[in-house]
Amino acid sequence: MHKYLLALLLLSATAATAQNVEFSKDQFGSDKEGLKTAQKEIKAGDEFYDLDPPRYEQALPHYLAAQKFNPNNAQLNLKIGDCYLHSGFKPRALEYLQKAYQLNPDVDPRIHYLLGRGLHLNAKWDEAIAEYKRATPAAGAKNTAGFSQDIQKKIRECENGRKLAAKPSRVFIDNAGPGVNSAFADYGPVITADESVILFTSRRDNSMGGQKDPETGGFFEDVYQSTRTGKGEWSAARNLGEPVNTEGHDATVGLAPDGQRLLVYLEENGGDLNEANLRGAQWRKPQKLGSRINSKAHESSAAYTPDGRSLYFVTDKEGGIGGRDIYRIEIEGRGPAVNLGSTINTQYGEEGVFLHPDGKTMYFSSEGHNSMGGYDIFKSVFQNGKWSPPENLGWPINTPDDDVFFVISASGRHGYYSSFRDDGLGSKDIYQITFLGPEKPPLLSQEDQLLASRVQPVKETLLAPPVAIASAQVTILKGVVTDEASKQPTEATIDVIDNSLNQVIASFQSNAQSGRYLVSLPSGINYGIVVRKDGYLFHSENFDLPAGAAYSEVVKDIALKKLDVGVKVVLNNIFFDFDKATLRKESTGELERLQKLLTETPALRLEISGHTDNVGKAEYNKDLSQRRAKAVVEYLVGKGIDKGRLTFAGYGDAQPVAPNTTKAGRQLNRRTEFKVTGK
Repeated sequence: MHKYLLALLLLSATAATAQNVEFSKDQFGSDKEGLKTAQKEIKAGDEFYDLDPPRYEQALPHYLAAQKFNPNNAQLNLKIGDCYLHSGFKPRALEYLQKAYQLNPDVDPRIHYLLGRGLHLNAKWDEAIAEYKRATPAAGAKNTAGFSQDIQKKIRECENGRKLAAKPSRVFIDNAGPGVNSAFADYGPVITADESVILFTSRRDNSMGGQKDPETGGFFEDVYQSTRTGKGEWSAARNLGEPVNTEGHDATVGLAPDGQRLLVYLEENGGDLNEANLRGAQWRKPQKLGSRINSKAHESSAAYTPDGRSLYFVTDKEGGIGGRDIYRIEIEGRGPAVNLGSTINTQYGEEGVFLHPDGKTMYFSSEGHNSMGGYDIFKSVFQNGKWSPPENLGWPINTPDDDVFFVISASGRHGYYSSFRDDGLGSKDIYQITFLGPEKPPLLSQEDQLLASRVQPVKETLLAPPVAIASAQVTILKGVVTDEASKQPTEATIDVIDNSLNQVIASFQSNAQSGRYLVSLPSGINYGIVVRKDGYLFHSENFDLPAGAAYSEVVKDIALKKLDVGVKVVLNNIFFDFDKATLRKESTGELERLQKLLTETPALRLEISGHTDNVGKAEYNKDLSQRRAKAVVEYLVGKGIDKGRLTFAGYGDAQPVAPNTTKAGRQLNRRTEFKVTGK
């Protein structure tokens, strides 16, 4: 503070000697053409600046042109600073505001408030606080109480910023590169869970209509897409074209983890959310999400839950806690949207909601909580039936300016958002954040001098405790579904089942053209994965993910088999008690699917077989496998299936499908399967 006061004294001394130069013939009589041009630019700028509301971005280039002719006019420097405060490059305002004050300390009644904003946006926390305290409401202002509240809030933001900047987050923040970014504004990134695809909003000159927004002067928004190349870079972004993009504004809002469903924003009815579905390589026309989500108010952002059945969205409709609030709603349900409550929503605005594929970690932006200025990005975790107090992601991810529309990969390793930075390729660019985790101290760096009085002190080496790195508790299962015979990709339904409850908790489709699929599996559930398509035998997989299981990515290509004699299918979701032939309840869903197959195909005959690895005696393994196969047949017969259609056999370790030399191989060999013996 002493340094600031000294700087203020020096500033005052400079102001006393600095001379304000007017745009007049008395000052520039020798350069009539230059003066005339500068005055013309000021007049053009004023036409935008004096509008209600002002169009700062359109006024700014005119003022900058005039400032080149005369850099020492207090009023012009103040207007330039004010325009920058309402632009993407807000920190640039400070030098012009300081110069305006130097040239004329009484240049404007708002000068101390504006200086406070300029210092605040440059993270000069203490100087900003001092200026905010000097700020006074304009003469005759009616809402002095509101002005005072605004000042107090901004002082709190500076205090928050000072604390957060003192302990910066360990991250790298890098420009996403020329594949994604352009010379125009690029923002609103949304990604697939595995970071293979990114979609975003851009105001490029190759937009669908090719027209400019008369209010901002920029091109209309369109949605663009880029894919990750083999080298880890982003391919050149392409315009999605019709029917997603129109001649008006079209903006990204949210993307399902598998990239098959896209939420877009359209300027209709005050601002509505729409959904487009990907069929093969073509996006379908976006459809409105309905009146349970969209209202006459402004719905601005949204995110799917991992199962795709619910939606978190932001709206400023009546009845909320603050300006904009976050709600949750079941998409196919009938109930109303539910406000997330005061733990998440504040009296200020919330925006840019995103739900991690683990299904329990939410990221969003807020002007409240302990923001350091404008919107900051926060994280909250759903635990024990409620959301945890939001945690600020910290400096330098968050800045004194607005930080919104943040998304993060399933691994938790990379985040993406847009920002105005000096290393940008144009206007606003998309940046990748790499999270490094907490710093890990050397294991042998701590020594306890037990007997310091000795010439050769005895030392005890203390091992520093390991630093845990937070890992996303989710497994990403992805691959390609094909026809086994033709090897061609095919569209199929992927059901995700909670085996303990025997409930389908989510259903997805593989892409009709590529056959690609991606499923997000939060930890803590024994999952059955069933891939089905009319005319084919179902394919099942099992993923038993204990609570707290760390992030993993599993690639599993699936070849569906048609119903032909001799075809074998492994039943991966049939489970037995250890060393017994007793079926566990988690097997119910798989057994019911097998029962349904037999019921729907009356002529179908099957052999149920049991198999083991080569651990233990061969005779014992064969007997155990036969008893297990028999247990499956007895279950089916008990459900009304004709016993004559079923046979059972136990092969022990005689028919391995993988080497028994590895744990993974032995697990594959321990299986129950069926073979079509007639149809």
